[in-house]
Amino acid sequence: MRAFFKNTCRASWKRARKSLKSKQNTSEYAYKEDCLNDLLELHQQSHIDLFYGDQAGFSLNCVVPYCWQFPDEPVYILPQKGKNINVFGLMNADGNELYTFDVKGTINADFVINSIEIFIDKIRKPTVLVIDNARIHHAKVFQEKLELWQNKGLYIFYLPAYSPHLNRIERLWRHTKYYWLKPSDYQDLETLKKALDKIWSKFGFDYQIDFSKIKI
Repeated sequence: MRAFFKNTCRASWKRARKSLKSKQNTSEYAYKEDCLNDLLELHQQSHIDLFYGDQAGFSLNCVVPYCWQFPDEPVYILPQKGKNINVFGLMNADGNELYTFDVKGTINADFVINSIEIFIDKIRKPTVLVIDNARIHHAKVFQEKLELWQNKGLYIFYLPAYSPHLNRIERLWRHTKYYWLKPSDYQDLETLKKALDKIWSKFGFDYQIDFSKIKI
């Protein structure tokens, strides 16, 4: 049967991909995609700075599907649930500037607001921050800050719903979890935090993502 699908139907056996495309509003997506491309062009022309913001969780129940293992030396990782380091990050569109704020508890609207206000003191020109539609990004206390931030040169751009792939910082989280963290980094929460701090501090140098060929 497999030979029939492969040779006759020219099908391939591979992992199915998750997609939120069916949930997207087509017109909203197209409009915001065009806006995002315009923002990228303005950023490339040095008229604005463009950053992408998002939160991510890192737990001791790690995601390390593959690693180098020598004969008779299998690598074992002890799953540990209930322990997390939650991070709110802001990465520029070029992937060479990063600000992170971590907490061992839950990330809420107040934490994100405080992080953004620290970030505002570092901006050098009109800056657009791209974020998704997480509930905390639409909280009343968050919305009340938008005008104040605009007066300081920071503008919030909301991505279309169900479009995490448009947020460049998602690639940072994925590279960190799947490629940069090592099995030995998951010994305990303190070891994991040190490993993350090392990645964040050397991001753009020892740890790089090539965005040059990515349109969005």
